[in-house]
Amino acid sequence: MWFAKKVTVFKRKDKATWLKIRDALKGAGFSGVKAGHYEAESLCACGCGSKLDPRNFGANGKIDRDIYYVDVRQEDEERAITLLKERGITPVVEDDPVGKYGRML
Repeated sequence: MWFAKKVTVFKRKDKATWLKIRDALKGAGFSGVKAGHYEAESLCACGCGSKLDPRNFGANGKIDRDIYYVDVRQEDEERAITLLKERGITPVVEDDPVGKYGRML
């Protein structure tokens, strides 16, 4: 169980769908599910103020730039996808969720 091969069933910049998928799999009793998120954008190192992104100080506050993912055990992949489709959730795995123009260099 600890060293089971994992398969990604969801990877996208979509927190609402990620929460639905995570809760559906947890409610159905799936074990070995790994759900998490990570920040894909990085800023250039150019001084002490480079840690402050000016886009975070708009009227709506900080922008959600995280990539959300859900991994399940390989033997549970088909069962997980079937469960999600029954609940009307389409699991999407994007190869490049940030996009060509979403990266900061």
